[in-house]
Amino acid sequence: MIPNILSIAGSDPSGGAGIQADLKAISANGGFAMAALTALTAQNTQGVSGVHLVPSDFVQAQIKAVFDDIRVDAVKIGMIANAKIVNAVTDALAPFDVPIVVDPVMIAKGGAPLLEDEAIEALRRKLLPIARLITPNLPEGARLLDAPVPTTREEIEAQAHDLLRLGPDAVLLKGGHLSGEDSPDCLATSIGTEWFESPRYHTKNTHGTGCTLSAALATQIGKGAPLSEAVQRAKVYVTSAIRSADDLDVGSGHGPTHHFATLWSSAKDL
Repeated sequence: MIPNILSIAGSDPSGGAGIQADLKAISANGGFAMAALTALTAQNTQGVSGVHLVPSDFVQAQIKAVFDDIRVDAVKIGMIANAKIVNAVTDALAPFDVPIVVDPVMIAKGGAPLLEDEAIEALRRKLLPIARLITPNLPEGARLLDAPVPTTREEIEAQAHDLLRLGPDAVLLKGGHLSGEDSPDCLATSIGTEWFESPRYHTKNTHGTGCTLSAALATQIGKGAPLSEAVQRAKVYVTSAIRSADDLDVGSGHGPTHHFATLWSSAKDL
């Protein structure tokens, strides 16, 4: 079965992050991609210059229109901007028993804020408790806990379990901000922790990696993969996309990862 995956997130007109990255990642992982927009941004590889929020009732209307007509096998939630949109998204999803992956997007790669301060409490109270999995990076996880950013694996494991107490079924705390030659991620569930390793590729073209990973995860979960296997598959996919990012020539700042690296490689002679 080809899973139907709904992404609820903001738009990136330069194509590297947000909805655009999600649609590519879902498709590359074997899902049918759908989208409900929460915000329009004016951005490119050098940064965000403007944000226009979609009214919360229209965000809710988009989600309702999809569920009214289409079987949804998993949901990925990215940029949700403010408390009204958090509430609208949570209320729209409440009637449905569907796995939800939440990527708590707070700051763009260039440093622009993408989540209002007052929305963080709404995120904690309403959205995290209904999530199958949340995928914060180290600064995002620390902000959700009002704690210092962890710098060791022991501290990462402790914060992952602290985040678990906020209500999600599982936490994937991403260790890409650690120094070193690898990029380890920590999966915490009620039964313990598991580490997922990958080499670190030195490239500036990492725009949208969080969006890409969470969309890939939602797709793998929607396909029925057990959580640990879904994380492993998604991490392998994102690592490949980062490894091939320099094959693209998109912009002069933080460019995108190569969402279709494997597909384009196999199709180059067609």
